[in-house]
Amino acid sequence: MIDIKLIRENPDFVQRSLEKRNDTFAVGEILELDVSYRKSLQRQEQFRAQHKKMSKQMSNPSERSPELTLEMRRLGNEISALQEETSKTRSDLEASLLTLPNIPHESVPLGNDASDNTVVRTWGEPKTFPFEPLPHWELGEKLNIIDFQRGVKLSGSRFYVLKGWGAHLQRSLISFMLDTHVRDHGYREIYPPFMVKRECLVGSGNLPKFGDNLYHDKEEDYWFIPTAEVPLTNFHRDEILDAEDLPLSYVAYSTCFRREKMTAGKDTRGIKRGHQFDKVELYKFTRPENSDEDLEKLTADAEDICQRLGLTYRVVQLCTGDLGFASRKTYDIELWAPGCNEWLEVSSCSNCGDFQARRANVRYRPEPGARTQFVHTLNGSGVALPRLLIAILENYQQANGTVLIPEALAPYMELRQG
Repeated sequence: MIDIKLIRENPDFVQRSLEKRNDTFAVGEILELDVSYRKSLQRQEQFRAQHKKMSKQMSNPSERSPELTLEMRRLGNEISALQEETSKTRSDLEASLLTLPNIPHESVPLGNDASDNTVVRTWGEPKTFPFEPLPHWELGEKLNIIDFQRGVKLSGSRFYVLKGWGAHLQRSLISFMLDTHVRDHGYREIYPPFMVKRECLVGSGNLPKFGDNLYHDKEEDYWFIPTAEVPLTNFHRDEILDAEDLPLSYVAYSTCFRREKMTAGKDTRGIKRGHQFDKVELYKFTRPENSDEDLEKLTADAEDICQRLGLTYRVVQLCTGDLGFASRKTYDIELWAPGCNEWLEVSSCSNCGDFQARRANVRYRPEPGARTQFVHTLNGSGVALPRLLIAILENYQQANGTVLIPEALAPYMELRQG
């Protein structure tokens, strides 16, 4: 959430920032609601002061009168009406603030969409083959490790089943990533619920704007998480953190649930997009002055996974028009998939500033006795499946139709499969 004080004091800056993101919301609407709310609140406080003064008069028998009693009753009704008006105006103001995206970091390049994103570095070279590399959907069926027909039979389109070595490979990748981030990168592992309360989606920035993309149990009002970022954002909701504990670095595995709305014929083959997928998520709560540096560290941690697996990747900085709703700065990590012949995003590493912390009310005290401040939050996949699985199958395929296992996974792949 954008600080209302910033909108009051520098509305032109906020308006220009939104326009850089191709957002057409008029900041003037927020200011009108804010003025209306503050005026209503001020009148309410004035009437309460008058009512309090009259109450003192009523306690004095010499000043008590029928006229004073009627005036107090009238004033009480006015206060009640103002309370309703103030409450509604405040709700309208908060609802409007919740629809505003984050302000881009000053270092983010201007642009309208993904075509304006910038490649900042690459690692490795796209692999060449002495044969025509197969896409993962053909490899998976030939090796009998991906079953598309039974996935559709069980759950419908955009679902699949991993079998035998395919299921084992995915499980091994998850364990390998968790172990690496905990042992070598200093994260603390969290196993969060996969269903959360509505306020958790508000805190992370998924609600109210993206409700149509989420799966929701209406009876219990539970929401299936689209990413572990959601429960991790709210892990310290309404808490004041100790400054000496920052940064707090968490890693979490979760299944993710999203309504993928795809154009017919686009990304419909294979396991690139689905309504359910697994992911290892990295998350940090940091001091504001350190968040830019911590974003670089978090991104490097995600890159390290790709390097250890020997996979060619590139890091892309998103332009203003392609930033996610809650992000102020984002790097995407994209793996090369030779069978699909395309770069596949496996991680978006973002600095959200205090945007999520304001929504979830996560603060820290810089020093004893100081006023509390909002922390900065950072998140990124470390990394996401099934695209990591795709990259391994397509990059490590052999001419005889088999697939080699990256050396880093050898300790995790010793179990015999029937």
